[in-house]
Amino acid sequence: MSVKKIITYNPVNSSGEKLNSKHELALKIVENSGNYLIHKDLLRHYISQKQGTVSTKTRSEVRGGGRKPWKQKGTGRARAGSNRSPLWKGGGVIFGPKPKTKKHKLNRKEYRLAIQTLFYNKKNDILLIENLEQTFEIPKTQKFYKLSQSCGINLKDPTLIIVSKNMLSLKLSIQNIKNVELICASQLNTLSLIKAKQIIITVSALTELKETFND
Repeated sequence: MSVKKIITYNPVNSSGEKLNSKHELALKIVENSGNYLIHKDLLRHYISQKQGTVSTKTRSEVRGGGRKPWKQKGTGRARAGSNRSPLWKGGGVIFGPKPKTKKHKLNRKEYRLAIQTLFYNKKNDILLIENLEQTFEIPKTQKFYKLSQSCGINLKDPTLIIVSKNMLSLKLSIQNIKNVELICASQLNTLSLIKAKQIIITVSALTELKETFND
């Protein structure tokens, strides 16, 4: 059974000063525990990453082997019909792996519940920043370090930044920082949320999340 929870955030600016405005995010979460849904979505994610391109040849696919190696009787050796038999070196493989596509089904409602449950579980680790996109019009890593100090962000911990759209300047500003990941609100996934100990959301990204998850 799912219940509705509302989280309220006071955004801060790039200097770390709290603003008077308030933003709410309504989430529908599983009443008891949604861990099984989170696990199911993680399983789907890892399975989808598998290439499935491993392949071995059967005796019919190995080149050669058309001629009988020696006559059937009189040589004192075991009978052999082809030098591409699985018993021979360089022969085919019995029941070897073949290319395949493996999928793990997850309903859209289950995916939405998993994401919303994770958001609610990490509600105390979320920081809302206003006009973050406009702050980084020019790539500058030092500027991001200053913003982190002003807003109390510990860059030693895994940090996830959620923005409304891809920003090359912001991406270039953080690409040399080890523990920081940048992601669009439309590409949000459970793996990125689980790994993050700090989550930074821009106001425009929060608006997009409301449109996606608010019921």
